[in-house]
Amino acid sequence: MIKKTFRSSKNKNYRDNLPFFVEEKRSRFLQGIPNVDFKDSELLKKFATEQGKILPRRICGTSSKQQRQIKRSIRRARIVGLMR
Repeated sequence: MIKKTFRSSKNKNYRDNLPFFVEEKRSRFLQGIPNVDFKDSELLKKFATEQGKILPRRICGTSSKQQRQIKRSIRRARIVGLMR
C-alpha cells in the first residue's frame, strides 16, 4: 500500500508542496505465522545472509517483536547445529 502525503514547511520552496510516496513495510516471510520456531531452518535462512549474519528489521520489514523471535530462533538453531 502506498501512502500519498504532502510535506509542510515554513519555507516556500516548490519542492515542499510536491507529493512523495512512502511505502509501508510488511514482513513478506511472516505472513500468517504467529510464532517463529528454531526448528524451521528454511524460514530462518530467509532472515540471514549467506555469511550467516542476521538481517536487520529495516531490511526485513519485521516488527520489533518478530525480530526478537527471529534473533532468538536463529541463535538457538546455530547452537543445535541446524544453521551456520
